[in-house]
Amino acid sequence: MKLDMNALMKQAREMQEQMARAQEEAKTEVSEASAGGGMVTVKANGAGELVEIAIDPRAVDPDDPELLADMVLAAANEALRAATQQVEAKLKSQMPDLGGLGLPGFPGA
Repeated sequence: MKLDMNALMKQAREMQEQMARAQEEAKTEVSEASAGGGMVTVKANGAGELVEIAIDPRAVDPDDPELLADMVLAAANEALRAATQQVEAKLKSQMPDLGGLGLPGFPGA
């Protein structure tokens, strides 16, 4: 099967445009995670930024500040992981089928 360079270049441009749109949209996608039985809740966007942290006043124990720090850290890391997974899933779903281009390793090649 002959490789069509024009089709390949067009496909590459379309993919680039789709990726740019998806990255822009990712900034508005928000994932939420909590720790400590919901005592700490963190929201993160698809750009990898924390956008909100909510701490239940009952989570603040002056005798155990390390516990609060651990809950915030756990919730923040989970929110960032969830946001990253959400963006990756969205990008994967928007990827075009490359099988028709005759590229080795792609279905239809």
